[in-house]
Amino acid sequence: MSRRPLAGGLALATAGTAFAVATTSSSAAAPAHQRARESIVIAHRGASAYRPEETLHAYQLAAEMGADYIEPDVVTTKDHVLVARHDNWLADTTDVASHPEFAGLKKTKTVDGVQRTDWFTEDFTIAQLRTLRTKERLPDVRPGSSAFDGLDPIPTLEEVLAFARGHHVGVYPETKHPTYFRSIGLPLEDELLKDLAKYGFKGRNDKVFIQSFETANLRELRKKTSIRLIQLIDTQGNRPYDFVVNKDPRSYDDLVKPDGLKWIAAYADGIGPAISRIIPVDANNHAGAPTTLVRDAHRAGLDVHPWTVRPENNFLPAEYQQGDPSAPNFKRAEGDASRYLADLYRLGVDGIFSDDSALAVSTRHRVFGR
Repeated sequence: MSRRPLAGGLALATAGTAFAVATTSSSAAAPAHQRARESIVIAHRGASAYRPEETLHAYQLAAEMGADYIEPDVVTTKDHVLVARHDNWLADTTDVASHPEFAGLKKTKTVDGVQRTDWFTEDFTIAQLRTLRTKERLPDVRPGSSAFDGLDPIPTLEEVLAFARGHHVGVYPETKHPTYFRSIGLPLEDELLKDLAKYGFKGRNDKVFIQSFETANLRELRKKTSIRLIQLIDTQGNRPYDFVVNKDPRSYDDLVKPDGLKWIAAYADGIGPAISRIIPVDANNHAGAPTTLVRDAHRAGLDVHPWTVRPENNFLPAEYQQGDPSAPNFKRAEGDASRYLADLYRLGVDGIFSDDSALAVSTRHRVFGR
């Protein structure tokens, strides 16, 4: 691998592929080095590279690593208690399959248009859910994290908020499957605002963001709160599920165009795009030239918080992988995620979701001196 600086940015050349990462500037956005004070590190479901995700141990480690915000994904129980889980199904992150008393709760449901057979949080009371224990979702890639399987119950959102207050970190909750939960009479948004307010997260000056892949619930939230809102942007070709339900023909591809960003800016404070929207990758996992999304979003007055930098080769473009691809442990080996983070910082992003907060914080310090 080779890397050499160019005027106004950074050039990368690897395996015959070269692209330039230029600092972002416009009349509406300061250059990247001037925006560095705004770059935040968001612990993606906690310290997910090292502990089972969305557990208090994962959030504690992320706080110790220096994360500015911790991210709980929010779903609900049958008795409408909000809990932190990546999705409302449970088999891949808990030991529910080993609880014979819950065998009858295994069901086939359609969530966001996709049929799945599993156990679902909305069929459990909070008392029942708390008897489960969490486990690593990606044991083949993160066997070290699997050593912590069975230690933690599923945390309630209130527990996460209390932890954040006690450890002086911000919170960045995501509403998961909001159209689905509203359709079954368990809407998330009012309960979320109530829990946040209970722990002092009430407005735009507080250390809190609310994010969603859907648009309708964010637009409704804007009428109820001044908390900063982030419109998540999925990868190419996908659509917000509320667009599917409401027969809105637009896709996320439309939302990242200037007119789409202007529309988002009417209700949200920023976007959370997949990193491939900023540094695209081709079918062979090679990185291409950066897009103009950061610049375009800044011109629309929106912050940009891309997701997610993970340290393992399995999740990195080829240009940032390290080691022998034929080695049996290549995918789980750590790549050059620090360089990946540095390139994103230099492109002017305002924050980054990372599974390794310590790496994101140390890279920010290396790039910006803070």
